[in-house]
Amino acid sequence: MTTHIDFVPKWLRILVGILALMNIAFGVMGYFDMTVLFPNGNGIDLSSAIIKNASFEFAARNLSIGLALMIVALKGVPESITIVTIIRALIEIQTIIIAIVHGNITTMLVLPAVLLIAEIFIIITLIKVIAKRDA
Repeated sequence: MTTHIDFVPKWLRILVGILALMNIAFGVMGYFDMTVLFPNGNGIDLSSAIIKNASFEFAARNLSIGLALMIVALKGVPESITIVTIIRALIEIQTIIIAIVHGNITTMLVLPAVLLIAEIFIIITLIKVIAKRDA
Protein backbone atom coordinates (compact mmCIF):
# COMPACT_ATOMS: atom_id res chain seq x y z
CA MET A 1 0.00 0.00 0.00
CA THR A 2 1.05 3.52 -0.64
CA THR A 3 1.15 6.33 1.86
CA HIS A 4 0.98 9.03 -0.82
CA ILE A 5 -2.18 11.07 -0.74
CA ASP A 6 -1.56 12.45 -4.23
CA PHE A 7 -3.52 9.61 -5.81
CA VAL A 8 -6.80 10.25 -3.99
CA PRO A 9 -8.66 13.35 -5.20
CA LYS A 10 -9.04 16.00 -2.53
CA TRP A 11 -12.82 16.26 -3.11
CA LEU A 12 -13.15 12.56 -2.39
CA ARG A 13 -11.24 12.83 0.87
CA ILE A 14 -13.47 15.76 1.85
CA LEU A 15 -16.59 13.73 1.03
CA VAL A 16 -15.33 10.82 3.14
CA GLY A 17 -14.54 13.31 5.91
CA ILE A 18 -18.13 14.60 5.77
CA LEU A 19 -19.43 11.01 6.03
CA ALA A 20 -17.09 10.52 8.99
CA LEU A 21 -18.41 13.64 10.73
CA MET A 22 -21.98 12.45 10.15
CA ASN A 23 -21.20 9.09 11.75
CA ILE A 24 -19.46 10.76 14.67
CA ALA A 25 -22.43 13.10 15.16
CA PHE A 26 -24.88 10.16 15.01
CA GLY A 27 -22.77 8.34 17.58
CA VAL A 28 -22.60 11.27 19.98
CA MET A 29 -26.33 12.02 19.57
CA GLY A 30 -27.08 8.37 20.23
CA TYR A 31 -25.29 8.45 23.56
CA PHE A 32 -27.09 11.57 24.76
CA ASP A 33 -30.53 11.58 23.11
CA MET A 34 -31.60 8.83 20.74
CA THR A 35 -34.96 10.53 20.15
CA VAL A 36 -33.15 12.92 17.82
CA LEU A 37 -32.53 10.04 15.42
CA PHE A 38 -35.65 8.03 16.20
CA PRO A 39 -38.67 10.21 16.94
CA ASN A 40 -41.34 8.74 19.21
CA GLY A 41 -43.73 8.29 16.30
CA ASN A 42 -41.74 5.39 14.82
CA GLY A 43 -42.91 2.85 17.41
CA ILE A 44 -39.62 2.33 19.26
CA ASP A 45 -39.99 2.50 23.04
CA LEU A 46 -36.79 4.26 24.03
CA SER A 47 -37.59 3.93 27.75
CA SER A 48 -37.05 0.14 27.61
CA ALA A 49 -33.71 -1.03 29.06
CA ILE A 50 -33.15 -3.45 26.18
CA ILE A 51 -33.79 -0.75 23.58
CA LYS A 52 -31.52 1.65 25.48
CA ASN A 53 -28.71 -0.91 25.34
CA ALA A 54 -29.33 -1.44 21.63
CA SER A 55 -29.28 2.31 21.08
CA PHE A 56 -25.92 2.54 22.86
CA GLU A 57 -24.62 -0.25 20.59
CA PHE A 58 -25.93 1.71 17.60
CA ALA A 59 -24.18 4.84 18.89
CA ALA A 60 -20.92 2.97 19.50
CA ARG A 61 -21.01 1.48 16.01
CA ASN A 62 -21.57 4.86 14.40
CA LEU A 63 -18.88 6.52 16.47
CA SER A 64 -16.29 3.83 15.72
CA ILE A 65 -17.02 3.84 11.98
CA GLY A 66 -16.89 7.64 11.98
CA LEU A 67 -13.51 7.67 13.69
CA ALA A 68 -12.16 5.02 11.31
CA LEU A 69 -13.43 6.99 8.30
CA MET A 70 -11.84 10.17 9.64
CA ILE A 71 -8.48 8.47 10.17
CA VAL A 72 -8.39 6.94 6.67
CA ALA A 73 -9.59 10.20 5.07
CA LEU A 74 -6.77 12.10 6.78
CA LYS A 75 -4.19 9.44 5.92
CA GLY A 76 -5.27 9.28 2.27
CA VAL A 77 -4.38 5.66 1.48
CA PRO A 78 -6.87 4.63 -1.23
CA GLU A 79 -7.06 0.97 -0.17
CA SER A 80 -7.88 1.89 3.42
CA ILE A 81 -10.53 4.40 2.42
CA THR A 82 -12.07 1.80 0.11
CA ILE A 83 -12.20 -0.90 2.80
CA VAL A 84 -13.78 1.33 5.46
CA THR A 85 -16.26 2.75 2.93
CA ILE A 86 -17.24 -0.80 1.92
CA ILE A 87 -17.91 -1.59 5.60
CA ARG A 88 -20.07 1.53 5.88
CA ALA A 89 -21.93 0.60 2.66
CA LEU A 90 -22.63 -2.89 4.02
CA ILE A 91 -24.22 -1.33 7.09
CA GLU A 92 -26.40 0.88 4.87
CA ILE A 93 -27.46 -2.24 2.92
CA GLN A 94 -28.26 -3.99 6.21
CA THR A 95 -30.37 -1.03 7.35
CA ILE A 96 -32.32 -1.01 4.08
CA ILE A 97 -32.89 -4.80 4.13
CA ILE A 98 -34.06 -4.79 7.77
CA ALA A 99 -36.48 -1.94 7.08
CA ILE A 100 -37.92 -3.70 4.03
CA VAL A 101 -38.23 -7.06 5.81
CA HIS A 102 -40.07 -5.43 8.70
CA GLY A 103 -42.31 -3.52 6.31
CA ASN A 104 -41.03 -0.20 7.62
CA ILE A 105 -40.75 1.45 4.23
CA THR A 106 -40.95 5.12 5.11
CA THR A 107 -39.04 8.28 4.40
CA MET A 108 -36.48 7.05 6.96
CA LEU A 109 -35.12 4.87 4.12
CA VAL A 110 -34.15 7.91 2.05
CA LEU A 111 -31.03 8.72 4.10
CA PRO A 112 -29.52 5.21 3.96
CA ALA A 113 -30.33 4.98 0.22
CA VAL A 114 -28.70 8.33 -0.56
CA LEU A 115 -25.67 7.48 1.56
CA LEU A 116 -25.38 4.08 -0.12
CA ILE A 117 -25.34 5.73 -3.55
CA ALA A 118 -22.61 8.14 -2.39
CA GLU A 119 -20.60 5.26 -0.92
CA ILE A 120 -20.86 3.20 -4.11
CA PHE A 121 -19.66 6.23 -6.07
CA ILE A 122 -16.71 6.65 -3.67
CA ILE A 123 -15.82 2.95 -3.89
CA ILE A 124 -15.93 2.90 -7.70
CA THR A 125 -13.84 6.08 -7.89
CA LEU A 126 -11.24 4.67 -5.49
CA ILE A 127 -11.03 1.38 -7.38
CA LYS A 128 -10.26 3.40 -10.52
CA VAL A 129 -7.64 5.41 -8.60
CA ILE A 130 -5.98 2.21 -7.38
CA ALA A 131 -6.05 0.66 -10.87
CA LYS A 132 -4.58 3.81 -12.42
CA ARG A 133 -1.84 3.99 -9.79
CA ASP A 134 -0.91 0.34 -10.22
CA ALA A 135 -0.92 0.48 -14.03
